[in-house]
Amino acid sequence: MTERGVTEHDLRTLIGEVKDGSLSRRGFVGRMLALGLSAPMAGMMLAQNGVAFAASGLRDAYKPTKAGGGGPLKLLFWQAATLINPHFAVGTKDQEGSRIFYEPLAAWDAEGNLFPVLAAEIPSKENGGVAADGRSVTWKLKPNVKWHDGKPFTADDVVFTAEYAANPATAAVTGGSYLNVKVTKVDDLTVKLTFKEPTPFWADAFVSSAGMIIPKHVFADYNGDKSRDAPANLAPVGTGPYKFSEFRPGDILRGVRNPDYHVPNRPFFDSIEMKGGGDAVSAARAVLQTAEYDYAWNMQVEDEILKRLEAEGKGRVKMDFGGNLEFLLLNATDPNVEVDGERASLKTKHPAFSDPAVRKAMNLLVNRAAIQQFIYGRTGRATANVFNGPAPFVSKSTSFAFDPDKAAQILEEAGWKKGGDGIRAKDGKKLKFVFQTSINAPRQKTQAIIKQAAQKAGIEMELKSVPGSVFFSSDVANPDTYPHFYADMEMYTWNMTQADPAVFALQYVSWEAATKANKWQGRNICRMQNPDVDAAYKAAQGELDLVKRAAWFVKMNDLVVADYVLPLLHRAQVSAINGKLEAPASGWDNSLAFLAEWYKQA
Repeated sequence: MTERGVTEHDLRTLIGEVKDGSLSRRGFVGRMLALGLSAPMAGMMLAQNGVAFAASGLRDAYKPTKAGGGGPLKLLFWQAATLINPHFAVGTKDQEGSRIFYEPLAAWDAEGNLFPVLAAEIPSKENGGVAADGRSVTWKLKPNVKWHDGKPFTADDVVFTAEYAANPATAAVTGGSYLNVKVTKVDDLTVKLTFKEPTPFWADAFVSSAGMIIPKHVFADYNGDKSRDAPANLAPVGTGPYKFSEFRPGDILRGVRNPDYHVPNRPFFDSIEMKGGGDAVSAARAVLQTAEYDYAWNMQVEDEILKRLEAEGKGRVKMDFGGNLEFLLLNATDPNVEVDGERASLKTKHPAFSDPAVRKAMNLLVNRAAIQQFIYGRTGRATANVFNGPAPFVSKSTSFAFDPDKAAQILEEAGWKKGGDGIRAKDGKKLKFVFQTSINAPRQKTQAIIKQAAQKAGIEMELKSVPGSVFFSSDVANPDTYPHFYADMEMYTWNMTQADPAVFALQYVSWEAATKANKWQGRNICRMQNPDVDAAYKAAQGELDLVKRAAWFVKMNDLVVADYVLPLLHRAQVSAINGKLEAPASGWDNSLAFLAEWYKQA
């Protein structure tokens, strides 16, 4: 396998030079960047071959010499948080709210290096933390860390978190990260993860958004069937830089500085406020124009508007590219038929999208280039792939095109004929779709572009727009949430919070289908069931060689985009920040992953 002319032999030779000292780590990463590989992938290759992850310079960039004194930090999230349990956070805004208070063992920094948070160090072959056979990893925990209620953080909490998430009765959205790993306590400050099979990407459990640790003494009585009844779902007790003070779901979340935080001189701010509601444009204005807030999340705003607001001179737009994907899902099941009390049941097939010709035609009716040029600008890149980074996982064999005439021809040849109303039908089934997404201007404009093209090809679309606080809600009783997917098509962004596709790719495997049985917590929202996709994923997860493993994920990518998933844009994490605010972030992790490192310049 080659990657832009890089052979497997080339990679192994360069890695050997790093190990023997003839090539610096920085030099290796530079070579990889020049050859088309990304920094995260370079770091994983070195770590896999016994070279420890590079020390992040994140802590060195922090200027304040004492904790506190920074006044309030005001965050504006136009999608308001609805609960503060990271293991039930089906939407990014709930993950971000949880990240204010809860922490993982490690996070991904902007360069794709693992950054220790509650871990004392990052496991590696060099320090004995990663087994040579890929079947176990040992984490050493940071000493003297306290929960917000004063109780000590220990290995018992780490083991409990894994048991809690993996328990099917808990129905945790993070469950997939803990199903195939056994977590055992070695001592109070050491845990060992043992995998059923050799596991090349071990930095899943306890890392990033899926890895936030919860306290055993708070949640032990609310495991399994009682998990949704825990008071701490709305009143978190974590280890993070801020302690919980108030939460009004769908409105506002507040915290105060944690005086016992485990990192010296942090946090800088005395309090934090995460305000929800409104829309992305008003959020951008509140930072860039009026300076009422310090930070606004997820600026899904036309780039031309952002540029005009930046010209006010009160703030700036920050873009962090990782692997985040804006995509269009075609429902593999029938949302209008109920089986055993469940709509969009796996026992049904979509009357139109089960025909590959209809899926192929829909792909040709999406004008990705226009969506990028006229709506997203510098904040998104048109793509035909579900995996858009790191570089070795990006397929070179895919492409996209906008061709309504060809789409119409495909439908015609497949037997979908236009009726007197101009809508195509076959065997009594019409091509009439409900197309839903969350409310914000770029998505509504994208909907309009797709609807107009589809209409010319003989497809009628009803556009449905759901408030973000509802669409991305964790409410299992709400039929308008995106995991229920009671529509024919839906569009949103899925955040890739790791520098590896292992978890991100779970949204396409059959066993992760979101269903009533798992309280719609499964990652596979379109409910596609493709045995070839499943096989490629399993093969990738069993391949210890990263170069060969990447080839399996490329194959998986190509299968997925030929099925029920239409990639639209490789999106950056786009934020609006106060002109004096230093807010380190990573495109490979949550926006608030490094909140403890935030401060304002004098």
